[in-house]
Amino acid sequence: RPAPGGAGQPSPQQRTETLGFYESDRGRRKKRSLSDLSLLRFISAELTRGYFLEHNEAKYTERRERVYTCMRIPRELEKLMFFGIFLCLDAFLYVFTLLPLRVFLAMFRFITLPCYGLRDRRLLQPAQVCDILKGVILVICYFMMHYVDYSMMYHLIRGQSVIKLYIIYNMLEVADRLFSSFGQDILDALYWTATEPKERKRAHIGVIPHFFMAVLYVFLHAILIMVQATTLNVAFNSHNKSLLTIMMSNNFVEIKGSVFKKFEKNNLFQMSNSDIKERFTNYVLLLIVCLRNMEQFSWNPDHLWVLFPDVCMVVASEIAVDIVKHAFITKFNDITADVYSEYRASLAFDLVSSRQKNAYTDYSDSVSRRMGFIPLPLAVLLMRVVTSSIKVQGVLAYTCVVLFYCGLISLKVLNSIVLLGKSCQYVKEAKMEEKLFNPVPTATPGKPVNKPQSKFKSTQGISTDENGSTSVTNQPVHQKENLPSLLVTSNSDQFLTTPDGEEKDISQDSSELKHRSSKKDLLEIDRFTICGNRID
Repeated sequence: RPAPGGAGQPSPQQRTETLGFYESDRGRRKKRSLSDLSLLRFISAELTRGYFLEHNEAKYTERRERVYTCMRIPRELEKLMFFGIFLCLDAFLYVFTLLPLRVFLAMFRFITLPCYGLRDRRLLQPAQVCDILKGVILVICYFMMHYVDYSMMYHLIRGQSVIKLYIIYNMLEVADRLFSSFGQDILDALYWTATEPKERKRAHIGVIPHFFMAVLYVFLHAILIMVQATTLNVAFNSHNKSLLTIMMSNNFVEIKGSVFKKFEKNNLFQMSNSDIKERFTNYVLLLIVCLRNMEQFSWNPDHLWVLFPDVCMVVASEIAVDIVKHAFITKFNDITADVYSEYRASLAFDLVSSRQKNAYTDYSDSVSRRMGFIPLPLAVLLMRVVTSSIKVQGVLAYTCVVLFYCGLISLKVLNSIVLLGKSCQYVKEAKMEEKLFNPVPTATPGKPVNKPQSKFKSTQGISTDENGSTSVTNQPVHQKENLPSLLVTSNSDQFLTTPDGEEKDISQDSSELKHRSSKKDLLEIDRFTICGNRID
């Protein structure tokens, strides 16, 4: 090896320069490689980057089920609406068909009572007393409605501006809900005051004040519905149809007020009943509008086809709003579409239980409590409009009226038979038959009901005996604490959807929910007591 500093060794200065050259060359190559990574490789990674959905299979399966649920909502909702509308129709036809016959039979019994002697302490049965009260209220309010001039009301409303009419229509809708929520209480108070056993201590103001309150309520509610029908009639007859468009757009505002709220199964049941009542009321209002318009055009059939597009537009907008509203409510609150079959079974249970011998209410009253639909004011208005629009003169005209009344009775009987058969089918599918036949122990005042001890408890909270047969209550009674959960509860009616990654202890939440006093069974929601959609 050559000695250090010899001829074959570079000097320290040359070594330093050579190292500096290699370092600079290495830095340039490194910069070029970094530039390749930041541009070409990034673009290549973006174009070829892959991912695997099966790594989060549960999440995507849940999202797919939500889509399927939204696709099932229109069908399930319309099945519920169809059944509920025919329930309202049955209660509405009852006022025109069977109620007059029942009043006639009750009056006949009252007149012929001395011929048979006083075998019973009651002159009339409680149901007959209620029928007579309904008939008297109907007749009095019908004659009072003759003092309300429909033509003057129409021209008074027509002279207002579009914005005023829009505000008036919104106020009328709110007032109708308020009247519906309080009206059935007034009627129930009258029925109970008139039929309460006389042995008890008097704790009321008397039958006559309650009767006048009921007459005043039915009359005011009938006038309110008349103003609604008149406003809708003005919208139909306006030249530019702007008012009708504004009134239809008001339905879409309902989506904003309902979709983004927390809903549970019971709240959704209340809203579904409200939608059924609202849709049936709109159908009757459209019938009144068509009758008034046909009268003005001398019953020309050609004018009916002029009204037909507007009627279809109003009905279609109502259906579309209901479908969109319920679809997004079920999506945001993680409620399955099967809940509507449970709602339908609950309505069917009311119909079947009202046909029993130990029923505690009339069927039309149970529909009124459940849906907030009170047929008396609407019946008074329809009678007023029909008698003022159709003139009956001559023997042939009265014969047609009798035939029409017989046709209404036939329609009522046929509708009741079909509804009763369908209701029995729905109750059987929901496995609720035992609630109709198992007796409920009655409690004396001041003594609680002794609950039987069961050796086994089912997973749904229904007690079972040794043979495994479930024992449930007979039908909805006034003792609400004895009513167990009727329908199979699921997590969908207790929890809202949560962001991904957040897990909750379901057992802990369910134990907390048991202590909430606001939880009610579907069969306990007996009245439309909310003005809008009250959330507990």
